[in-house]
Amino acid sequence: MKLTKLATIGALAISVAGLSACNNMMPQKNTTVKVPMTNPAMAKMNVVQVAQSSPEFSLLVEAVQAAGLAGALSDPNANYTIFAPTNDAFMQVLNETGMSKAQLFANKQLLTKILSYHVINGAMPIYAKDVKPGNVTMLSNDTLMITTQGKLMDENGRTITLLKTDLAATNGVVHVIDRVLLPK
Repeated sequence: MKLTKLATIGALAISVAGLSACNNMMPQKNTTVKVPMTNPAMAKMNVVQVAQSSPEFSLLVEAVQAAGLAGALSDPNANYTIFAPTNDAFMQVLNETGMSKAQLFANKQLLTKILSYHVINGAMPIYAKDVKPGNVTMLSNDTLMITTQGKLMDENGRTITLLKTDLAATNGVVHVIDRVLLPK
């Protein structure tokens, strides 16, 4: 993983390197997530500002800032696709790994690796209608699988559900997920 490349993109949450695979990416869970589905003001915000606009992403925003990636993810010339885990997703991964938030956020290299596994930086942002099953290379250079059921599967075989899709931003699109993606 090249940190210089990560700094160029930042990392909220995703990079297409051969996204020949992704068209059933629709929300799978009827869960209350307090993120506006369509907010005209979001179309004038970058992906970081979209995350900052919702309290559901406060831990994600804090993680991006701790990793020093907010500036890179604000790049107006980028085309990011971000898989944004909710606060509940962060709490779940901390319980799952036995790490405290302070431990995770203090390990900048690990945090950057995890966050870059949520980001695709491609020629165009990837909207739900364009997704097909298959493998996607993330900004971290790790592989994410899109299942035929429209779910995500990380390299550890953990299944992630899309809660909301297509939150448009000036430099990409944000998709809300129920778990933090973990590379090997």
